[in-house]
Order: sequence, then C-alpha cells, then structure tokens
Amino acid sequence: MSDYSDNLKKLVISFHDNFKEIEDLLASKHPAPGKWSSKEILGHLIDSAANNHRRFVQAAYQDDFVFDGYDQDKWVAVQRYNEVPWIFLLDLWKSYNLHLARIMEVIPQQTKIKERHPHNLNKIAWKTVPADEPATLEYFMIDYIGHLQNHLKQIEAILEKDKA
Repeated sequence: MSDYSDNLKKLVISFHDNFKEIEDLLASKHPAPGKWSSKEILGHLIDSAANNHRRFVQAAYQDDFVFDGYDQDKWVAVQRYNEVPWIFLLDLWKSYNLHLARIMEVIPQQTKIKERHPHNLNKIAWKTVPADEPATLEYFMIDYIGHLQNHLKQIEAILEKDKA
C-alpha cells in the first residue's frame, strides 16, 4: 500500500466523521456572492473523483497521459448540488474516494512511476507539470489528494465560521 493512498483514506474518514452532523441549511449557505457553498464544493470534489477515476484507470494501460478536461462550474450548476442533502453528498464523496484509494493501491508501482510523454498535466493538474517535462501517474495521484485537501480546508473554514 502506498503512503498517499493510506493518507487519502485517513483524510476522507476523518473529514466524514467530523462533518456528518452539519445541518443541511448551513452546508447550503454561500460564503459570498458568486462563491460555492460547502455542498457545491463537495459536489465539485465528487466530480473531480469521477473524472480522475477514469483518468487513473486509463493511465494504467495507455502510453500517453493526455486526458480531457471538464467545465467545473457547469458540472456543479447542472447537478444543483445545493439541493442535495448534505449527508448524501458526504457519503457519496467518502465512498468514491475510498474506491480511488483502493485503485491507488492496486495499480502496480512500476506503472505509477513510469514517465509519460506526451501529457497534458500542464492543463488539468492542480499543480501543473510543464508540457515539455515527463509526468507520472504517481505524481497525478498525489496531486489529486492535494487538490482535495485544499478544498476540504475551504469547506472547514466556511462551516467553522458559520458554526461560531
């Protein structure tokens, strides 16, 4: 098992346990005009899990590392996450990410560290990789977790501020 997949599991379980009692109305509140609510941020993280699920699996058998992107704002808007119960979103997000942690564990290490070129992590990664440098699936998996942590901190800040 990789350290990062274990870290993902611990992070997901901890966040779920700490925020499962949050009231639906609180999770629906927008922190400022034009800013996503906690539900919408969590919905975005579900979308990110869905898109990266496909990418991680494809990367296990294809030679290049070129994947399509997606319009995050449109995905959140179309799915109307603010209308979905908080606990449903939280449980779905938890399950999806525990599945991704399992994928991170079962893909062979040689596949994860294989340098890939061409790639488009200069466009789709959270912390981008220059297009002229090789990229690895392991880097992309760790980057996914960093992106997730960044947004969880946003949710924590919103919910803690509003709980006070």
